[in-house]
Amino acid sequence: MLTHRTSSVTLAPREACRSCWLAVPGLVWMALFFLVPLGLVFAISFASRGTYGGIVWEFTTANYLDLLHPLYGKILGHSLWYATLTTACCFMLGFPLAYVIARSPARWQPVLLLLVMLPFWTNFLVRTYAWMILLRHDGLINSVLVSLGIVTAPLELLYTPTAVVIGLVYGYLPFMVLPLYVAVERLDPVLVEAAWDLYASRWAVFSRVVVPLTMPGIVGGCVLVFIPSIGSFITPDLLGGARSMMIGNLIQHEYLVVRDWPLGSAVSFVLMAVVMAAVALYYRHADRSAGSVEER
Repeated sequence: MLTHRTSSVTLAPREACRSCWLAVPGLVWMALFFLVPLGLVFAISFASRGTYGGIVWEFTTANYLDLLHPLYGKILGHSLWYATLTTACCFMLGFPLAYVIARSPARWQPVLLLLVMLPFWTNFLVRTYAWMILLRHDGLINSVLVSLGIVTAPLELLYTPTAVVIGLVYGYLPFMVLPLYVAVERLDPVLVEAAWDLYASRWAVFSRVVVPLTMPGIVGGCVLVFIPSIGSFITPDLLGGARSMMIGNLIQHEYLVVRDWPLGSAVSFVLMAVVMAAVALYYRHADRSAGSVEER
């Protein structure tokens, strides 16, 4: 009996080592195609721009000091505002949709989820061009509004901040719905019924029962929407024009137009730092909220 226990104890580290070897291919892939390019971009951010757009390997911090200009701060502020507003709109639209899908009959849930994921079957650029056709001066939306007599003249919808938010919400709404669906589907309906039996109001049921119990899905959906929204460049470029530049457009401009790769790399790392800080604060707030709910 003692021999059997000893052999099982000695086999555990071996099995752990075998499990670690399974992670080696993924770690090698991440190192080659993520860490190495990331390190190269980080090194370029401290280099200098050549006369004709090349890279001069002379150490300098001027690229990061240039980002202290108010213009770059304004662009970063616009990006944060657009990303935050997009995340809020996706949550307000996605939570009721996810709740309806999760509470629908089981035979209809796959069909409804398929409809949510259906836009992914079309290229994102094509979908953005479709919104340009809908929002332009003589587009479908203005034509319908004028024909119904709601407005007397076509509205300026395209190349506005509203068009940018509409495009971002349309593009990233499924990223909010899917995590919320998983969280709501795991929510025990008995807990909601118990809150109703205790004469809780609709807002109390939602804020003190539904939201805390679905917080993992809310956090996951907000992160999945916020990160790509703040770095988006296709949507603000096509739907917002030159008046709605975001930090993603700035990075694209520095790399492809100005050919200032060191400054573009510095902007990329500042964006990465801002996103990581925002996500860390969000997770910290979510953990505190979950802890307070458990204490109650």
